[in-house]
Amino acid sequence: MAITAKDVQQLNEYAKGVMDRAEHHAGNVKGSALTVLGGIIWRADADSIRIRQYAGSPANMLWIKVNGKDYAFRYDHASQQIEIRDGSQNGTILHAIDDAVPITAIETIMRGL
Repeated sequence: MAITAKDVQQLNEYAKGVMDRAEHHAGNVKGSALTVLGGIIWRADADSIRIRQYAGSPANMLWIKVNGKDYAFRYDHASQQIEIRDGSQNGTILHAIDDAVPITAIETIMRGL
């Protein structure tokens, strides 16, 4: 189940959850997660951010539209990277991001969506 993030409070709750989980399980994406979250806010079409819910709380996946095209963002535990996927959570991996990816490269990736 997913909810649509229409206000700052929903995005704040999602960001807190991502950063809390990164602190415990995904330390190699803490910085890049903040950059990606900023890029999502910047690039997402109005009212297109949908946050996956698990047991009533935000999970490690969300979807956005950019210029009407769908993208899924998810944390992959095996690769320990944030994946940007084409169209859906099962779509082709377009980009895999962790803290080794420079901020300027993440900006370029987000701009290219």
